[in-house]
Amino acid sequence: MSSPISRFVLSSVPGEDQPLQRDALVLDLGSDWDTDTDKIADDATSSQSTPGAPGTPVTPGTSDTPAPTTSANTPEEVVSRAAINFVSANDDSDDEFGGGRRPVHRDRFRSRRRASIAPLPALRLNSKEMLASDFDSHSVASNQASITSVNSLASLLREKMQAFPQLIRKKRRETKDYKIKIFVVVMFFIIIFLIGYAYVAYHQQVLTRSYFQKIKFNPQDRVFRLLSHEDKEVIMGQLGVTLGSDTAPFHCLEEQRRRDGSVCIEWNGLARLHLNFEDKGVFRCYSLQWQALADGLLPTDCYELKRDNGLWFGGGVTKGQEWSLSYANFEFAPYASGDSKVQQFGNGVKRYFINSIGVAMQVSERSPLQLGVNRTENRFCLRAAHDEFTFVNRLSPLPQLEYRICTTEDMRSLHMLMTQQSLWDGLKEQDIRELHKLLEEPVWRVPHSEQPDSLNESAICDYSENAIAVGLGHIVISEFWQENIGDFAVDRARFPTLKDTIDVLHRRGFKVVLTIQPFISTDSANFKEAVRRKLLIYERHSERSIPALTRYKSSASAGVLDITNNASVPWLLEKLQRLKEEYGVHSFYLDLGTGYNLPHYYQCRQTLDNPDTYARLLTASLESAGLMAVSTASVVPKPPTFLAAPPANATWEGLRETLAAVLNYGVIGYPFVLPGAIGGDYLLQRPLSKMVSFYALAAPPLPSAELFVRWLQLATFLPAMQFGHLPSEYRSELVSRVAQELREVRQTVVIPLLKKYLNPSMNEGLPLVRPLWMMDPHDPACLMVSDEFSVGEELIVAPILHEGRREREVYLPQGVWKDGIDGSLRKGSRWMHGYRVPKDKIAYFRKMPDNTRF
Repeated sequence: MSSPISRFVLSSVPGEDQPLQRDALVLDLGSDWDTDTDKIADDATSSQSTPGAPGTPVTPGTSDTPAPTTSANTPEEVVSRAAINFVSANDDSDDEFGGGRRPVHRDRFRSRRRASIAPLPALRLNSKEMLASDFDSHSVASNQASITSVNSLASLLREKMQAFPQLIRKKRRETKDYKIKIFVVVMFFIIIFLIGYAYVAYHQQVLTRSYFQKIKFNPQDRVFRLLSHEDKEVIMGQLGVTLGSDTAPFHCLEEQRRRDGSVCIEWNGLARLHLNFEDKGVFRCYSLQWQALADGLLPTDCYELKRDNGLWFGGGVTKGQEWSLSYANFEFAPYASGDSKVQQFGNGVKRYFINSIGVAMQVSERSPLQLGVNRTENRFCLRAAHDEFTFVNRLSPLPQLEYRICTTEDMRSLHMLMTQQSLWDGLKEQDIRELHKLLEEPVWRVPHSEQPDSLNESAICDYSENAIAVGLGHIVISEFWQENIGDFAVDRARFPTLKDTIDVLHRRGFKVVLTIQPFISTDSANFKEAVRRKLLIYERHSERSIPALTRYKSSASAGVLDITNNASVPWLLEKLQRLKEEYGVHSFYLDLGTGYNLPHYYQCRQTLDNPDTYARLLTASLESAGLMAVSTASVVPKPPTFLAAPPANATWEGLRETLAAVLNYGVIGYPFVLPGAIGGDYLLQRPLSKMVSFYALAAPPLPSAELFVRWLQLATFLPAMQFGHLPSEYRSELVSRVAQELREVRQTVVIPLLKKYLNPSMNEGLPLVRPLWMMDPHDPACLMVSDEFSVGEELIVAPILHEGRREREVYLPQGVWKDGIDGSLRKGSRWMHGYRVPKDKIAYFRKMPDNTRF
């Protein structure tokens, strides 16, 4: 049997050209351990000599005293004796000067320290050589510090033999540590990612500059952040969306900068941005103005549509009748008045938008504004773009987008700031009395069919006689009082004694209102006169003598008065004043249509900012004639003039649209809104492909009793009431009783509140009828409720707006409220689920004093 250890080789290999200073010691431990051990022991014994007197040389091969023998020799002892023999034989060298031998005293267990430190020996295991570093990582270091004594060499070999099993165990253990290695690698890549992210974030922070303390703006990626007084981010958006990301910004040249303290940044050859600040105490307003410098570039700024449960309001009535812009979704559309059933926006517009978190925007009237809402991308965008109709009159060679952003802590206070305008300026006592009359008394619109002949003196007298039972007020006569639209003269064939009829109405307590338009039918005698005097809007790119024509209601072809012509307004005022003097007409209802009712290729003598400028100028020009209401507005008309809500279809959907119109117009700053007729203004079972104003629609047939009652209940709490059909037409005890009860509620509850909050509305721009969030803008539930409203701050109304409903969900803001149906007290800041509302009742709640106890 062979030993597990077959062969050890300890070697020190000199160079070929150098003399051997130390011979190699090779120990072969063969297959027979005892035989090799005896042989090595004999050789070692024969080579030893007993030390003699001092100076006596020790000659190899001579011995005075025989070496002791043992019956067995361990490997360590054999190796030790062989090493002693090897060292002794090689230390007897010739004398350096005499060539003789000098006797040296040797201790068998000591040898002199080597002159140089040689590398540690290698281990050959089964004819396979392994370096010492494979056994122990400290071999090299220990090698340099080792002493080449026999005992040290033997101890080193013993240590290596003992360390060999540990090496095997170490290799096995390393195979189990791969999970740790993977974890280390993953952590390495995570650290690299975090370092990269931190670098990018720091780079963006360095690029982001602070403007006017509260604006954080990075000109490179154009990210805009606006901070509140507490340095909390209230709005974030991206400016200049259409610029791209590869254009570097720089500060404007000196000649492009303004002297008002604004900051000017330019993107070379593409666009220029001016930022400015206006301090209003607790309010902070910032103005932004983009100027395009290249053809085809449309300045576009986008802001977050929803943030921290905040919602955007404003814009008036939209096509989808959304309660909030945050729930809308539509492509870019010109912001101009229109028919919300065909165009994107309704008949009342105002470039004002407010967010419930305390941010408001107001866009300049001179900007060709397009509005877009993308709910998927959570973006609310403003864009300046010219087109071929709405903004065809280019006020600047390239589009400019100009607006301001204001912030404060309280949404309600912010709304007051943005809509604040004193409506008292220039008012007379007669105007105030007229305003009170419109709040107190209903408006009566005499029904008519599609044929003008159906409207005559007898129809007016009969209608007024039946209306007396409900109340007095203003009787409105449609445009069919004249033979053709634009005659501005009574049709004597149908109204031969109109003056006498009006006198009768006056004695009954009614006031007569005639409907007028700026349109002149081509069949009217006034059309020829207007063409001759060049009083009409003319075709673009043509001579001023060619009028631009359009269609309006019963007139298939009509011209439009050019309000910018200095001769047009006096001509029209003269005719209106003649009507008032000759027939005793009280005032007029100005039916302007919408901006889209103007001729497509219109051109006025003076350039208009947009089509809505026409309505604004005409309304202001006719104030002296007395206007009860206008059908279109882009600014708040001077009281006592009301803004009429869009005509409503005689359906349940029309009922819901009426409430939405009144609330949305109140939000954008129209406090006095005249809703449509109770029961609807017309009836269409399918949507029209064109605007309602293109058709001479007749009054609707008598709607169902349930729809009429629910509509009457809603109108009782609105700023004004307008009747088409009368309650007496139903010949129903239920309808008559409900009408009488609601009349008492309006006289005793609603009208006192309307008058109480009239002054705040005139001074601060707050509407008379308000959404719930104006009562408590910090209550999330108030922001979400769209089918309740308040009259001032003391009355909550929750109408039924769906067919067949006898119950609904009701939310009451904070406070104590008294139920208008059963008189019970209700605690606020909570929902009432399944609240029962009988068909002859409407849910309303009056606010009680704060110290009220149950």
